Amino acid sequence: MSAILPPAERLWWKHPLDRVEGTWIVISLIWCLIMFAMMVGWHVWGQQNLSTETYKTTPEKFSAKAQAMVDKYTVRTETEEKIPVVAPPAGSDVYLVARLWNFWPILELEKGKTYRLHLTSMDYNHGFSLQPVNINIQIVPGYEHVVTVTPNQSGTYHLVCNEFCGINHHTMVSRLYVK
Repeated sequence: MSAILPPAERLWWKHPLDRVEGTWIVISLIWCLIMFAMMVGWHVWGQQNLSTETYKTTPEKFSAKAQAMVDKYTVRTETEEKIPVVAPPAGSDVYLVARLWNFWPILELEKGKTYRLHLTSMDYNHGFSLQPVNINIQIVPGYEHVVTVTPNQSGTYHLVCNEFCGINHHTMVSRLYVK
């Protein structure tokens, strides 16, 4: 038999399995079942994946909520663009807008306090990557992603868009302060 020519017997599935082939099929099936169980276990007991809530929204509605938060809790402005830094009280809803090519506003949270972080995009798909803790969320226009966060270490964290969003994608960075 040649690899170039088709087999003489076209009904290959009617031929008996070789013992080695059967062994490899069983090993593969068992490994697939183990990996499937591990994925479920990592999510349930290992806290490997974020459990987020997602709602439909419009840019106008989300912008109004974010602007109301900024108007109420702004403590200062930073950068050349005068981006507001907001320090909302613990337990409050915090809104973060992603748009070409920035995150708005800059957040200042308290260590050990819990917040509900609302994320959306105003234009294209963006990524929310919180470094160095490596939290990654894809932010999709028209959807409001809500993540409950409790910062456990003080410091300055960096927000990076990790979903290519255009020619100035490399400039889409921000920061988040934890006091």
